[in-house]
Amino acid sequence: MLHPKSSALSYLKGKHVLVLNWRDIRHSQAGGAEQYMHEISKRWVEAGVDVAWFTSRDGHQSATETIDGVRIFRKGGPLTLYWHAALRLLRMRRRIDAVIDCQNGIPFFSPLFVRRNTPVVQVVHHVHQKQFGTRFSPPVAALGRYLEGNVARTIYGQRAIAAVSPSTRMELRKLGYQGPIHVVPNGTGKVPKTVGRRDPDPLVTIVSRLVPHKRIDVLIGEIAEATTRIPNLRAEIVGEGPERFRLEQIVLDLGLYSNVTFHGHQPDHVRDALLDRAWLTMSASDAEGWGCSVIEAAARGVPCLALRTPGIRDSVVEGKTGWLVDSAKDLGVELVERLAELGDVATRSQYSSACRKWARCFNWDRSAELLAGVLMEETAGRLRPRGRKRAHTRRDMATVARFDLPQGAELSSILNATDEVAEDGGNIVAILKGCDEFEASVVLKKIGVDDAVLWSASRSDLLAGPPGAF
Repeated sequence: MLHPKSSALSYLKGKHVLVLNWRDIRHSQAGGAEQYMHEISKRWVEAGVDVAWFTSRDGHQSATETIDGVRIFRKGGPLTLYWHAALRLLRMRRRIDAVIDCQNGIPFFSPLFVRRNTPVVQVVHHVHQKQFGTRFSPPVAALGRYLEGNVARTIYGQRAIAAVSPSTRMELRKLGYQGPIHVVPNGTGKVPKTVGRRDPDPLVTIVSRLVPHKRIDVLIGEIAEATTRIPNLRAEIVGEGPERFRLEQIVLDLGLYSNVTFHGHQPDHVRDALLDRAWLTMSASDAEGWGCSVIEAAARGVPCLALRTPGIRDSVVEGKTGWLVDSAKDLGVELVERLAELGDVATRSQYSSACRKWARCFNWDRSAELLAGVLMEETAGRLRPRGRKRAHTRRDMATVARFDLPQGAELSSILNATDEVAEDGGNIVAILKGCDEFEASVVLKKIGVDDAVLWSASRSDLLAGPPGAF
């Protein structure tokens, strides 16, 4: 249960927030990035925030639409959208209270077109530096890297960024971003209390868009290797994309037509039914902001075997909800070993329970509140109505504190907008962002807490939130 404190969302009530995203939730190529911002937007609308999206227009889409209370305005294609967005920002600059600038490789550079005091928060799912080369010619890829790096870093300056994972924050730091970067993780759907009956034979279910950087071809090759040891191994691939024909040809060439099945895109209930039968899922993606499909599988009690790459290493808790390897060539050998381990029903049940516990840590209400907190920090610098902002903060550090709240103490007086607090077993558990353990102890002493148990927040703590017991 969350400990009572002022809500950042209440601060946004009545304000006009413009979201810039290259697609909306009903675009034919919409994916996890669109789901992320839409789930947050509709919760903001429910809290009384006026949210409008400006986005590109797919061939079948109308120019305007309202979805879940979010007003959608569409104009332009994948590239011309940016020009139209700049014009809209200039026309509306006096009516916009805040901008959520969703970067998908090429930012909108919104600070150039709004008033200087208008808060702008970038939302970054992952850094595209390596991926530009897989999709574009060398000159265009070089331009993309330059825009995402040097140009964006200069134009956005010290403005706040919301990164969906610690991996994305690290990649942004490598690009030289110096401003505050807050971790605002994805949510997920409802986690069932029970899951379906697993298939009697070893079964791998992979849910993914069939695009080059997901490297499904690598997984097929490693599955082929594993079938030499486990002939009855089967793999089911759920998803659609431009790579499908090539991948089906690889399956035929390797003689895996009786082991691998392509299901194409499926509605959620069909996807979940396929996951319920799986022993595990896999990923060979070279980089992600966050493993949406990994958490979707975890919600069904399915652990993941994956490469230790950005984003995926955040969504898998190694040894508890899955396993990570450092090289793609190790996936096949590891797959054989893990399927043998999961052949024991009790072991499989243990992993299933841990996976569902992990998936329950992620919900969209929390994501909506955290992103509102980032926007509030960018606007006002603090959640508390009085007092000064913490001095000497170390931006990317966070401390977990467990303590008893003294009688009459006002916890809200020491909290920043992006801090998180919960009650657990009669204690207060708080994640204090931007400070180490010593600084956290100084902050807590201001309300009379002298005996808190403190530890540096781990990746799992930041992602799952308090009480940090996973």
